[in-house]
Amino acid sequence: MRLLLVEDDDHVATALSAVLARHGFEVGQAHSGQEALQELLHSELAPFDVVLLDLGLPDQDGFEVCGRIRKLTGTPVIMVTARADVRSRIHGLNLGADDYVVKPYDTGELLARVHAVARRTAAADPEPGAGPAGGAGPAGPGGAAERADEPAAPLVVGPVTVEPNARRVSVGGAEVQLTRKEFDLLALLAARPGVVFRREQIISEVWRSSWEGTGRTLEVHIASLRGKLGLPALIETVRGVGYRLVPPPAG
Repeated sequence: MRLLLVEDDDHVATALSAVLARHGFEVGQAHSGQEALQELLHSELAPFDVVLLDLGLPDQDGFEVCGRIRKLTGTPVIMVTARADVRSRIHGLNLGADDYVVKPYDTGELLARVHAVARRTAAADPEPGAGPAGGAGPAGPGGAAERADEPAAPLVVGPVTVEPNARRVSVGGAEVQLTRKEFDLLALLAARPGVVFRREQIISEVWRSSWEGTGRTLEVHIASLRGKLGLPALIETVRGVGYRLVPPPAG
């Protein structure tokens, strides 16, 4: 797996690169936002599988770099930040980051998150020619395997319409831009309005991961979804259990 480490501190970059190399990663390094974009877009080597992006860069704010990366390439981005507040995390996810790690972090957790993001991306983007013929495809929001060429009916919950095939969401006819994980999370809940989804179940189906170490990510995505949809009461927290989609009252 090729990983691009965007870090301006040479001591941190050298130590982390050594750890990543010991775990089988081929590591490329960039010391600035502009250098990172050059590596991603103009490298003659194989494309990178994951970008590990520090937010404290000398030439550009890491949030700006993430936004530019997302406009130019679909390479997964994991933000590394000392900004632990929820607002900063939501901002990063809205810009297209796939995950974040808060400093100081445990190296084992960082490696697990890198592998998890790479697995999710590979599952979401199968190789050309791969399809149902090789076996059952991934489960859709309703839990049953669906053929990629079979259109799925839109999911309508009050003013919210989720179009699984087009991966489009609208509220009252106005399209709402969501990240990949935000869409997957909303589609899962919208498939069965009123049904409570356990936190562990959501993490398993949307993130293909276990609850441990991923719970905060779920909470951040829920908060972001509520804000983007403009319907805070649509996603209800069931204390101690999980979340459910509650259609707003008619009228």
